[in-house]
Amino acid sequence: MYIRHFWLNKIEQLWQEKSIIWISGVRRAGKTFLSKAIKDAVYFDCELPRVRQMMASPEGFLDGFRKQRIILDEIHRLDNPSELLKIAADHYPDIQIAATGSSTLGVSSKFRDTLTDRKRELWLCPMLTEDLKDFGHQDIRHRFLRGGLPALFMAKHFPEKEFQEWADSYWAKDIQELFRLERRHSFQKFFELLMVQSGGMFEASSFASPCEVSRTTVTNYLNVLEATYVMHVVRPFHTHQAAEIIAAPKVYTFDTGFFCYYRGWDRLRQEDMGTLWEHFVLNEIQGQLQTRDIHYWRDKHGHEMDFILKPRGRQPIAVECKWAAGRADSKNIEIFLNHYPRASVLVVSHDIKQPYSRKAGRNIIKYVSLADCVAILQQ
Repeated sequence: MYIRHFWLNKIEQLWQEKSIIWISGVRRAGKTFLSKAIKDAVYFDCELPRVRQMMASPEGFLDGFRKQRIILDEIHRLDNPSELLKIAADHYPDIQIAATGSSTLGVSSKFRDTLTDRKRELWLCPMLTEDLKDFGHQDIRHRFLRGGLPALFMAKHFPEKEFQEWADSYWAKDIQELFRLERRHSFQKFFELLMVQSGGMFEASSFASPCEVSRTTVTNYLNVLEATYVMHVVRPFHTHQAAEIIAAPKVYTFDTGFFCYYRGWDRLRQEDMGTLWEHFVLNEIQGQLQTRDIHYWRDKHGHEMDFILKPRGRQPIAVECKWAAGRADSKNIEIFLNHYPRASVLVVSHDIKQPYSRKAGRNIIKYVSLADCVAILQQ
């Protein structure tokens, strides 16, 4: 078993704050294996009928675990999962619980209470740079092509069948059980189109005809994909300036491997690296900072910055992703800085080993590695 030290440390830190941790993430992201690696924890698989019977009486179940750690894997399989967690938080604070699920808490009708102020949340993203170290396989191109789901990443041969099996399981276990959507063909068509177009601008009406559903249904499908972490909706950053795009979001798939699979790529060309690097940087920022509050910037003339973060009480930080630092487009950066002269700009590139800076008018642009980028954003 591979030990994912970054995530285990996160869990320990969160347990210092609250006794209940909600661990979420896409199917096969490694929630079960991570849970089983937690030190001194008793593991329960809530998919098993006998386990669900044990928890039919929450008090009777919890009475047997005073001052212990327990894992409740796939807790959404319980009839009323939030009841057990609420009772544990309010009346059994000496029991540390880590509960896992594939979606954000509260998107399913089964969760009648979102446990506000009673829990901490951990979003287990596809494999980060820290995970590559733990898995002993730091070839970034391999990570791009195979993606960040551990089983697919470590497969001996290219796991083509496993990608399709994942999609089938996602429909059956996440979509049907949590949302009970109909029209599987339409949903899967939409899913595949988004995968192929990942990183592009999203307009719901353009998907309605090929998916044979209404614009409203397309929007509902996207909400479901976002709630289950399969798609990330990156909305435009703006301050209502006349030249800025203010409404059209961009949509990114959760994983580079699925992006490659649905595009039919079985090997990578040099021209593919830029968009894959952009996806990987987004995943790294999301996982390290545990946030989806990430935007992009674009004006009506097509000038664009990949990602914008706006820390509370501070000026925006723009992140421009370039596989090679020498390919950074200074014109886009300069135009963005004309709109936001007090903003910070980071150009994050794969080939930067030592950070450096360049002047752009009155501004300083920092050229950094991904690790340095994350460190700056965490300050």
